[in-house]
Amino acid sequence: MSQFNAYHKNARISAQKVRLVADLVRGMFADEALDTLKYQPQRGARMLEKVIKSAVGNAQDPDQNSGRSHRIEELVITDVRVDGGPMFKRIQPRARGMAFMIKKRSSHIRVGLTHIENV
Repeated sequence: MSQFNAYHKNARISAQKVRLVADLVRGMFADEALDTLKYQPQRGARMLEKVIKSAVGNAQDPDQNSGRSHRIEELVITDVRVDGGPMFKRIQPRARGMAFMIKKRSSHIRVGLTHIENV
């Protein structure tokens, strides 16, 4: 069994928001996951959908797979990781001369697909 990966680094959305959507598709077939994400209203679903499409494209590229192309129906999402990325730190002025820190969070999204021979 071979593993096909795709990444989206420094995605401008917090990892906590994307993890909620990632838990929905973990363990699904790739075509089912894309259908599921299509009808999710979250912004993280659009980002995760693009990463899954990229991983499917990597699996279907014969140059990367020693001349073989895999069908989308035979690919299973085995690994979905959403890790925290770098933060932009901004300062918001508050009352009486104080300042609050605003953390604009980002995340790294990683999707791993595995080819299953007998579906």
